[in-house]
Amino acid sequence: MTDRDERTGHAARSGRSDARRNKETLLDAAAAVFVTSGVEAPVRDIAARAGVGVGTIYRHFPTRADLIIAVYRHQVESLAEAGPTLLETSATAHAALGQWIGLFVDFLVTKHGLAAVLKPDNAGFDPLHAYFLDRLVPVCTELLQAAAAAGEIRSDLQAYELMRGVGNLCIGAESDPRYDARRLVGLLVQGLRA
Repeated sequence: MTDRDERTGHAARSGRSDARRNKETLLDAAAAVFVTSGVEAPVRDIAARAGVGVGTIYRHFPTRADLIIAVYRHQVESLAEAGPTLLETSATAHAALGQWIGLFVDFLVTKHGLAAVLKPDNAGFDPLHAYFLDRLVPVCTELLQAAAAAGEIRSDLQAYELMRGVGNLCIGAESDPRYDARRLVGLLVQGLRA
């Protein structure tokens, strides 16, 4: 391999890395805009927050459904990666679980309105729920098991059960400013103590 081949290979990897980082920045910006303005927010607002032109968004995501699905998947991956990191860096397994559940609540807030925008005939809609469960239930299970093994929480709770309960507590939070789902979810997490 010549020096030129090495430089070309490095440039290609660097370009892919930059493109991946730019796409993640765009997805983070879209998620933030969805939280404040809903999934029907104007694309120009997302572009402005990401610091790109509207054309850049359409080049990556030709339809709104494509963008929403990508944001959803990006957030699921971020949430899945956060669990093990929180277990390593938090003072206790219960604290890690509480922080992860807080991130899960944030995720659920951006998910509201998804069904209204994506129609059941959209090919990307059907597998999203299975993807969500496949990626996140094992992470929540790991957090619950660590906290139970440390004697911090009761051991008879299943991850799906907890996630479903948190999801139910989040329903309607975006339409009623008097309802504080985060507070109730916090009480739920505290109530898990052994």
